[in-house]
Amino acid sequence: MCKSQKQTNQVTTMKRISNPLTSLLQTAGAWTATAAFSAAYAVNDLPGGPAVRQWNLHPAVTKIAEEQHWLHNFMMILCTVIFLAVFAVMFYSIWKHRKSKGHKPANFHESVTVEIIWTIVPFIIVILMALPATKVLVASKDTTNADLTIKTTGYQWKWGYDYIKGEGEGISFISTLDSTHREMSNNGAKGVIPDDYLFKVDNPMVVPVGKKVRIITTANDVIHAFAVNSLGIKQDAIPGFVRDTWFRAEKTGNYYGQCQELCGKEHAYMPIHVKVVTAAEYATWVDGERKKAAAKLDDPTKVWTLDDIAKRGEKVYAANCAACHQANGKGAGPIKAIDGSAVVLDADKGKQIAILLNGQNNGAMPAWKQLSDTDIAAVISYTKNNWSNKTGQIVQPADVKTARK
Repeated sequence: MCKSQKQTNQVTTMKRISNPLTSLLQTAGAWTATAAFSAAYAVNDLPGGPAVRQWNLHPAVTKIAEEQHWLHNFMMILCTVIFLAVFAVMFYSIWKHRKSKGHKPANFHESVTVEIIWTIVPFIIVILMALPATKVLVASKDTTNADLTIKTTGYQWKWGYDYIKGEGEGISFISTLDSTHREMSNNGAKGVIPDDYLFKVDNPMVVPVGKKVRIITTANDVIHAFAVNSLGIKQDAIPGFVRDTWFRAEKTGNYYGQCQELCGKEHAYMPIHVKVVTAAEYATWVDGERKKAAAKLDDPTKVWTLDDIAKRGEKVYAANCAACHQANGKGAGPIKAIDGSAVVLDADKGKQIAILLNGQNNGAMPAWKQLSDTDIAAVISYTKNNWSNKTGQIVQPADVKTARK
């Protein structure tokens, strides 16, 4: 063998030896990187919400939820027994009567006995499944004699709560994903992730423990779904329709859910937070909310100065708009910037009022008509005079009130 061939063989041998080592090192590096990534993004269980490596339903805090858990387990066991029984008979028959042992195919057409058996047995199984399921379903729809009635309205992409009967009647507010969590998501969820990531809201629904709460659902734009697993409730919120469900929480605490209908591009940012408190704590909360509501009552005919209404608009923008358009007004991705926007700079303030009242781009920019005339006027005045937008224009509540007609 010539010298060059020997050198070539040596190189080939070295490559063969090094390739497994390289692969092993690459694999180890990948596992190390994965472990480091997991450690960086490690979160703990969220009481009342999802758990790490969760494989079962959320812990139940209502009787209905407990019955749903029992029903789920019962159905799983029953289906598993049926599966094992059917496949055991099938595999036994195939193995016991295989051709290699000399068995020949049976030659028959009908068997009355078999027909009766495979009609009666499935019927019994269906009844065994239907009876407990019907009991739970009927109980979950019995909304009579409620202590508290709350209307929940789905908006793109937030929830509106109106307390329409019981203690707290007249209280009304909007619940939106916390702006810091949305900003965290926009930045790629880097760094330390809170346990309630994308579940934290600015205004949770508050209810008293041990009281029957009727939930009436509807929607302002598209189909949403109000669902809180620990409470055992899930009810679609459909525009133009009124549906209802109920729950009675037996433990105080915080319970979380999400919209469970694909309602648009912000579907992942529409959490539900139900806070269950003691009767005394609830009474204190009701008193505080009524005081806040009284303070927010504005005269729609009041004429504001630009400085005063812009200060109010800054708060409205931070609570409702900054999640999408960012605090600097620059927007993000497909979300248009407000800073330098032609509509905002336009001398015709009616254009921007119409967008906030009616939305645009098929709901990509949702309607905000649930805000008061003063709040809409304030946020428009703020955007027209903030960042590089120095128009000097002011929108008064009366302008918005006129545009609603």
